[in-house]
Order: sequence, then structure tokens, then C-alpha cells
Amino acid sequence: MAAEVDLDLADLREVVAYAVGNAEQVLAIFERGHASDGRPSEAIAAAWTFARGGERVKALRATAWAAHKAAQETHDPAASEAARAAMCAPAAAFLHPLARPAQVRHILGAAAHAARAGELAMGNDPTVGRGLIERAASRGTPQLIGILCRYPAPPQGGGRAGELLRILDRKLRGNAPESDRS
Repeated sequence: MAAEVDLDLADLREVVAYAVGNAEQVLAIFERGHASDGRPSEAIAAAWTFARGGERVKALRATAWAAHKAAQETHDPAASEAARAAMCAPAAAFLHPLARPAQVRHILGAAAHAARAGELAMGNDPTVGRGLIERAASRGTPQLIGILCRYPAPPQGGGRAGELLRILDRKLRGNAPESDRS
């Protein structure tokens, strides 16, 4: 059984603020071809509401699932990844206090999917993804990095988005004080 991680509401708000900040960067990629589909935008709005002091309510899960469905319904891979980034923002509010590698996806998933959306939108250019990962790493606050370091390294897999997530994870953990590193 996985050990429990010390996690409070302020920690969850920090994780969601980080996730939504990354996801909203690529929302326009989805909206370009899906102007009438507000599901990813609603997920981002719900995440910001929580990050700014709102309650952790059922609407967070509902908007996350709706953004996920939007990601599945589009035939545009870049738009799909942008919708997945939006999905990850409210879902981050449900980070579990269990020291399991998969939980890192709640913390860094929005940034990884945003980076992948950027790559795909620019003709599958990996330099775009690396640039977005660098930007995401530079926005990692000491509090966010401390939360991340309570969890083990993320699991393998997940395709290119998973690879980008692991790159970001290493960058952020590399910025942690020695006492926080796992």
C-alpha cells in the first residue's frame, strides 16, 4: 500500500493554479477549429474558480469529463491535446494524498498536454514542446515543487505527452532544495 502524502487545500489550489496557467496557454488551439464548443473553456474557468478560493465541488469533475469528451470528439490532434490540457486543470483538484507515481499526472499533466498541443499545432515541432516545458518549469513555485517532491517520479508510458511530463518532472525536481528531493 502506498504511503500517504501530506496534502491540504492550499496545496491543491497551488497545483490547480499551476495546471490551469499551463492549460490556458493553448486553449486557442482548440477554439480555432471548435469555436462553438465551450467545454475546455468551461473546464479552465472552473479550475480558476477553485484555485482562487472556490469550493472543491462536483462541477470540477463534470467540466473535466466534458473537456475530455471534447478531446475525444475532435479529429484534430493538436486540438485534442489542448482539450486534454484543459481537462487536467480541474482534475488536478482531485490529486490523491497517496505516494503513487501516477499522481504526478495530476500535477504536471496540463503542462505536458499543453506542450504536446503546441508541438502538434506547429507541425509536430519538438522545439515548440521543449520551449513550453521550459516555460512551465520556470513557473514552478517553491510550493509547487515541494508538493511534487512528496510523490515518486512519474511512470513510464503516455506517448510523447508522457515524455514531456517526465522532462518537466526532472526539471522541477532539479530546482528543489536538497531537503525536498525524494
